[in-house]
Amino acid sequence: MTQMLTERYRDRLLGVLSCYDRIVVTGTLPGVCYAGGMTSFLYARGIRIFDYAQFAQPLRERIRAAAQAACAEAGIEIEHIRSAHLRKEDVVAKVLARRGGHPGLVHVISAMEACESYQPWHDKRSGKTFLKPDSGKCLHYYFYFVDEKFGLCYLRVPTWAPFRLQFYCNGHSWLAKQLQVAGIEATLADNAFVRIADFERVQALADSLRPEELHRRLDRYAKRFCPVLDVFEQRYHWSLMQVEYSTDLVFRSNTTLKPLYEQLSREAVLAVKAEQVASFLGKKITALLAQEISSRFATRIEGTCIKHRFGKIGVKMYDKFGCVLRLETTTNDVSFFKHHRKVEHRDRHSTRELAPVKKTIYSLIDLREILLGCNRRYLEFLSALADTSSGQRNLVRLSEPQQDGERTIKGLNFFRRTEQRLLRALQRPEFNIHGMRRADLKPYVDELSDSALSRQLRRLRFLGLIKRVAHTYRYYLTRLGRAAIAAACSITQFAIVPAMASVK
Repeated sequence: MTQMLTERYRDRLLGVLSCYDRIVVTGTLPGVCYAGGMTSFLYARGIRIFDYAQFAQPLRERIRAAAQAACAEAGIEIEHIRSAHLRKEDVVAKVLARRGGHPGLVHVISAMEACESYQPWHDKRSGKTFLKPDSGKCLHYYFYFVDEKFGLCYLRVPTWAPFRLQFYCNGHSWLAKQLQVAGIEATLADNAFVRIADFERVQALADSLRPEELHRRLDRYAKRFCPVLDVFEQRYHWSLMQVEYSTDLVFRSNTTLKPLYEQLSREAVLAVKAEQVASFLGKKITALLAQEISSRFATRIEGTCIKHRFGKIGVKMYDKFGCVLRLETTTNDVSFFKHHRKVEHRDRHSTRELAPVKKTIYSLIDLREILLGCNRRYLEFLSALADTSSGQRNLVRLSEPQQDGERTIKGLNFFRRTEQRLLRALQRPEFNIHGMRRADLKPYVDELSDSALSRQLRRLRFLGLIKRVAHTYRYYLTRLGRAAIAAACSITQFAIVPAMASVK
């Protein structure tokens, strides 16, 4: 049975944490979020279809006035961004560095961006006048604020009907606020915890995220920054647009994670096929679905990332800050997943059956277990891959300089003649049972003086190739020493020397 990475590296892990990461929610006004609904709304209020623009104009001014009032109250100014290459997150990060992270409005950014809209239309054949779907550009406001429970969030508000909102928050920021209230010590770097005092309690808090609290805050911010609800006499319906759920393996040091991640990333690129990606997500592969599956190795500013894509769903692995191995499932369509739930039919009777996950924010409760299962299956697959990371760590330990207090101990040069003779001497059969003394080694490395040979033995002891028998001056090879010397001799004798001999 395959041993999980979490078990294999238990003594090298601080802990494991699974938590929601990025959550993007869209808000729509149910009665007017489609052209037919807005058409019915205008007819019901006696507004001519071709007066739609005159109807929407005052609402745009309301939103502009609300943005200006919010900025005046917070003592900030709206910043307009024209360049599509300028990241809004970078702009806000600079403001936060000056302002600090206390609750309240942080910054407001305006930008001209694409938006949904409607166009008045008269059908001469049917004689009907109505609105039809259209697209264009309008001014959008990004309200960035620090919420006392959800941390840094933003609400994207278009200034043109049908006023489809977009809200962002991060589950790790929300969890950090919960830890402050609970008095649990932790260190959050960007969106990852690199240190937690009590992983078990923190995992319980991470699992306690409830959509009801999120719903109340969404309604509050929509009413404040998009004051048009009284006109439509509706409340916003909030649905999940994008959800990320991560499982973090938090290591004690990067000396363990670095070689492990390098090994896993190489193996995953080659070993993960379409069948495996489908199995991670709890799906069965078909010829049609296989066309939507791909794997990609990407290099980011922060490091590298392995991403396996299945349509609008992705499973990825990357490292953060050299000590966190993150496995993450991202979905841009939660209805991709199915679970057993209550299904209401058109004839008003209900049954309990396997059905797609609803897009409402209240699906966050059931979605947690579904996405956690995806991460677990990915972790099980990675755990079954060949793990040679310990060999990489040992090679670094033997070949690179190491610090012993104020002294620097040189690493081994397996191809230097003097060191080769010393290593071969240590390997001699007569030393296997009773070990060896300095005097025993001297005939095989006569170019080294007694003091030089003593220094070499101290060096080999520090590097872990030999150990001294207690209360004696005898030494014997460790398991690492036997493996390293055998490998070095084999490579030299059967690979390097024959290759060099072929050169004329």
